[in-house]
Amino acid sequence: MATDQVDIEAGTRTVRITSPGRVYFPASGVTKLDLARYYLSVGEGIVRALRERPCMLHRFPAGITGEKVHQKRIPHGAPPWLETVRVEFPRYGRHADELCVTELASVIWAVQMSTVEFHPWNSRRADTERPDEWRIDLDPMPECGFGTVRRVAGVVAELLAELGITGWPKTSGGNGLHIYVRIEPRWGFADVRRAAWAFAREVERRAPSDVTTVWWRKDRDPAMLFVDYNQNARDHTIASAYSVRGVPEATVSTPITWDEVDDVEPRECTIATVPGRFARLGDLHQGIDDRAYSLDTLLEWADRDGLG
Repeated sequence: MATDQVDIEAGTRTVRITSPGRVYFPASGVTKLDLARYYLSVGEGIVRALRERPCMLHRFPAGITGEKVHQKRIPHGAPPWLETVRVEFPRYGRHADELCVTELASVIWAVQMSTVEFHPWNSRRADTERPDEWRIDLDPMPECGFGTVRRVAGVVAELLAELGITGWPKTSGGNGLHIYVRIEPRWGFADVRRAAWAFAREVERRAPSDVTTVWWRKDRDPAMLFVDYNQNARDHTIASAYSVRGVPEATVSTPITWDEVDDVEPRECTIATVPGRFARLGDLHQGIDDRAYSLDTLLEWADRDGLG
């Protein structure tokens, strides 16, 4: 006889999953309980990716074929142990108490609330206005193949090496790649964005046949790759490492090594395959917090190029 609830052990806590058999991904039959078990299987990695960051939740109460809810505020009735962080939205004169993951149970609770995707800020609750993460988003346009993404990733790796900076790549869960860099939390969002823009412009100079930094989508060549520097602006988020994506294939934004860039097939990194990969390799972003880098050189480039 089917049960309408299952208790999940997550660290020292028990989280109740209701409607565990609800199908979230019709193409593969993945259920709410399958989603919870996936996040348990990559627990160390997803907690590291989200730890102490304000986190927006992409919820799909009826599964991915239904309405998507962008949840910023933690709803009433959340368990008392759940941690939050207050973030301000000056443009609207509002604030929100967003989820602040400090343990795996917080992730499983979010799944109970029908969360599929986790979208953290690039700052932490110690100072939400000073990012400690710079995000390089290689975003291919509709007619841009993944071969171009691979080539541009090589240019990014070369440029980072010249700057003496370590980047940590992952698949986006879609058609692109993300590279994360830990930075010293000395600058506000505007300066981090300026630095990211200067870096993107240099990548464009080195690969002018492949890369565009044109901001308006309608003005971009559909065969080009856009280096999306605006992902470093305030309140802009992208799916975290190990986040499942709300697409029919149930792909996962998956950490990879630089040596894998030439061979990885992002559509093969799914809720079905990533747990085994994690069991074999562990969290490939485990050392990401070991060193933080300065943006001084990139900000000098931004000043040189007149980027505001």
